[in-house]
Amino acid sequence: MTARVLAWVLEQLQNNSPVVLASVVGTKGSVPGKTGARLAMNRHQDWVGTVGGAGLEHRILNRCKELIQDRKATSEVHTFGLNKGAKGYEVQPLDSLCGGQVTISLELMLPMPHVLLMGGGHCSEAISVLLPKKGWNYSVQDTREAFTTAELYPHAVERHHSTVDSFFENETTQTLTRFSDVLLLGHDYSEDLERLKHLLKIAESEDLALDGKSFPRIGAIGSRSKWKSFTESCIESGIQNATLESVRCPIGLNIGAESPEEIAIAVIAEILSMHKDVDVHAPNWRDQ
Repeated sequence: MTARVLAWVLEQLQNNSPVVLASVVGTKGSVPGKTGARLAMNRHQDWVGTVGGAGLEHRILNRCKELIQDRKATSEVHTFGLNKGAKGYEVQPLDSLCGGQVTISLELMLPMPHVLLMGGGHCSEAISVLLPKKGWNYSVQDTREAFTTAELYPHAVERHHSTVDSFFENETTQTLTRFSDVLLLGHDYSEDLERLKHLLKIAESEDLALDGKSFPRIGAIGSRSKWKSFTESCIESGIQNATLESVRCPIGLNIGAESPEEIAIAVIAEILSMHKDVDVHAPNWRDQ
């Protein structure tokens, strides 16, 4: 059971879902769940495993739902007395006849970013070199086979040599949430525009925010004129201006980046700030 629960946790994190893991870490007397019993819940409130069932498990499941909704990395420990009259420091009584005591830890784990690099090239390669050093995942898609090889992208989770249309043919709002971010880095203007339209139409089909949680954040490399042309074409295609406003173009923090390596640093720093929900313009301790 433990191996199955932990394997499921890793799978959920790989698919960009936060997970709450509840573990029995101590027991006294008669209890339904022994030390080492585990239960886990994902963002859809699907869950696997057990910490003992009955009222105890009901209480734990409700707390898991609260932690998932808060989506803030945290850990906590609770001790439950399995009878109505249970007393003691930090013991929470439950309506149970077992009579024992059980201590359970709960930990909310947040997934690391998984970045989809759409379009190979110098910037894409530079970004792919830095991402694994952060412990982040990445995948790559390009219409040119030579730009999706294992030699260029040895740590890619997925490598897609495909047309833009064929890539999105089987993608949905659910499947795309395995990515926290999608970066449009293509060599061809028309291909990046096609990618952008596909992404935004899928997001708008369920009115999803481009927040890296319900749908990937989207960023596009490009100039002012390129973005103006993108915007005009997307609006003509029926995409809402409010949705376009959520797309980042240009990408990366403004640090004067020019080379692919400098752009990679700026882009990853920007994703990191969003992942940690940090305002990069907020004053630091010296400014306060």
